[in-house]
Amino acid sequence: MRVLVSLFCGGLFGAGLVISGMTNTLRVQGFLDLFGMWDPTLMFVMGGAIIPMLFAWQIAAGRKISVLGGAFPAPHRTIIDKRLVVGSILFGMGWGLSGFCPGPAFASLSFSGASGLVFVVSMLIAMFATKPLSDHLFKQQ
Repeated sequence: MRVLVSLFCGGLFGAGLVISGMTNTLRVQGFLDLFGMWDPTLMFVMGGAIIPMLFAWQIAAGRKISVLGGAFPAPHRTIIDKRLVVGSILFGMGWGLSGFCPGPAFASLSFSGASGLVFVVSMLIAMFATKPLSDHLFKQQ
């Protein structure tokens, strides 16, 4: 049952990305172009996602287990440190340069051709390299 619900939710998320135009890299880059031809569409998509989640978080906060019976995961970290700041900067730079973040990148694999595949493969390599690189660069002293 859990796999079916996950499949449905992933499909719904992907469909939402396609319908909202967030798989179009030019739309995302247009949002980040504050001093050019700014496109506010992404702001409305984010608002359309954040507002319902505010209610979902309130409901979840009052529950001990999820609807499917699993425990809610505890947050791993709650502090803002160098790792978070550097990671956020790198994510933002990649998003701004390519116009893709992970969700839309996977959703666009079916129509983006070789460039989308190159991006997803590069993104996966970077994801797997993050832990070893992070451990090396941010050694605890």
